[in-house]
Amino acid sequence: MDIVYAAEKPSIAKLLSDHMRRRVRPEEIKVSENPDETGSFYIGFKLDKFVMSPNGEIESDRLQLVE
Repeated sequence: MDIVYAAEKPSIAKLLSDHMRRRVRPEEIKVSENPDETGSFYIGFKLDKFVMSPNGEIESDRLQLVE
């Protein structure tokens, strides 16, 4: 499990890099708290938006078409 302390951008950028399988620099992202879940954060990156749960999992914050 990855542990991120107090929404440190470098830590979140590393997790997002692992998730996207490409380098993401801390200055490329915008991080804000998620009021719906304690310890969760919204991560804005380019045109995409992600949610990071308290256990370090990152998922897209939009609906995906499943066929």
